Amino acid sequence: MDKRNLLKIAIVAVALAALAGKRWLLPHDDHPDAPASMQGAAIVQKSGERGFTLGTLAFAPCELGQRNSAATTAAFCAPFQVPENWDKPDGRKIDLKLALVRSAAALAERDLIVLLAGGPGQAATEVYPSVAAGFAPLLEHRNVLLLDQRGTGGSHPLRCKDDPDDFTAATGGDIDFAKVRKQIQTCLDEISRTADPAQYTTSAALRDLEAVRQALGAPQLDLVGVSYGTRVAQQYLRRYPDAVRSVVLDSAVPNELVLGSEFAIDLDAALKAGFAECTRTPACANAFGDPYASLYRLRDALATKAPTVAFRNSRSNVEESKPLDAYTFASVVRMFAYSSETSALLPLAIDHALNGDYAPLLEQANLLTDELSDLSGNGMQLSVICAEDANLLTDRPEDAQLILGDAFAKVWRAQCAIWPHGSRPADFHAPIKNDKPVLLLSGEFDPVTPPRYAEQIVKGLPNGRVLVAKGQGHSVIGRGCLPKLVKRFVEKLDPKNLDAGCIANFGPTPAFTSFNGAAP
Repeated sequence: MDKRNLLKIAIVAVALAALAGKRWLLPHDDHPDAPASMQGAAIVQKSGERGFTLGTLAFAPCELGQRNSAATTAAFCAPFQVPENWDKPDGRKIDLKLALVRSAAALAERDLIVLLAGGPGQAATEVYPSVAAGFAPLLEHRNVLLLDQRGTGGSHPLRCKDDPDDFTAATGGDIDFAKVRKQIQTCLDEISRTADPAQYTTSAALRDLEAVRQALGAPQLDLVGVSYGTRVAQQYLRRYPDAVRSVVLDSAVPNELVLGSEFAIDLDAALKAGFAECTRTPACANAFGDPYASLYRLRDALATKAPTVAFRNSRSNVEESKPLDAYTFASVVRMFAYSSETSALLPLAIDHALNGDYAPLLEQANLLTDELSDLSGNGMQLSVICAEDANLLTDRPEDAQLILGDAFAKVWRAQCAIWPHGSRPADFHAPIKNDKPVLLLSGEFDPVTPPRYAEQIVKGLPNGRVLVAKGQGHSVIGRGCLPKLVKRFVEKLDPKNLDAGCIANFGPTPAFTSFNGAAP
């Protein structure tokens, strides 16, 4: 069972032109008593220049690419360098990728929106184009700052050689730990030529972000964390509270949570709840009976005999074949569960597979895996987990019969016995307690960060509020009316009085009863 596969099932797991002419983006009032949102340096753009200066950093036009697309998002990038080891500032330096997406306003507010990407292992500049619609209302009056976390994207990435076509997964007890250790050692040997993996932790990334903020003129930040990015947001809020103006936590992870400890039970609960929607709908129930029971019936059949499945790659249009065993099936199901649209296909795909047609499962899985390929072979994920979670993971034999199984703790401990460990502060896993305005967004059927996590976090946030999007999965900031609600929250900083009545319009995507869609 190789390291690439094991990382892939552990995914906790997502454009403005330069302004012409001379523009000085100043606050509405430079008085020393100006509100916090107006603090920080002004963007200075000289006549005839496309770039600009903010604080001590010179930004030039750049383009942010989008996976599997020729489309790009216009932005401005600036070079930024930090010590790899903050405690040894005279040692090796690493370059971080830093970009800013300009507001549509001639006089933008000085506080900056900051996207903190998920994973661990996703890069903000690579994720942003796919979530830009969710940030569009925020751009009306504010600029968006994108910093690839160290070890990801354009910030000294920790990447091992990986086969992007291999998306099988291990969740059972028959793990070849000798092979796991050998492959982790090979990866470590490769990465260690240019990096010290122990320095690529959340805590080191916080120091990077604060250094960037200081270089930008010390503006206050409006943090928008997604999934693992919510851990980064909470840790930054704890270390630098005066630097934070507001926080949005989308698909939130409590500080107390040990990553990986509840993957199996969270996925099973989300699947059970989602499939219950099918059984309550006559057309779906008539077509598929009990999809939850069918899920496990198919898993058991694949554990007994794994077919080799021919299917057509929807991107290359080339016919391929792959084995579909119970391990692969668990990984496929988890990927389906992340969004309401793909979840709606799952009862139909399971039914087809039980009747001998496995291709729909693998065709869709191939698409989903391609979207997540930036996380495969990513050593930064191990740097985070080994420093912050691995020694707290315990075996959970009670998960063995669930669709995802009980392998995570075993595998990560084996990997982290070899991978270099960074350090974590003594209070790293302490609950966050802060009176800053915080808005928490959750999807009702999120398979990895369920709404109960947000409810747990908000207990320490007297100025916090949880909004649950009914029927939705993981990462919901771009859904329905939520982009506008986030904008109002960032403007007013009053989550308790935010008019969020529009979330009543959310609901699950009806399950497909055929490949033409749901029943009318």
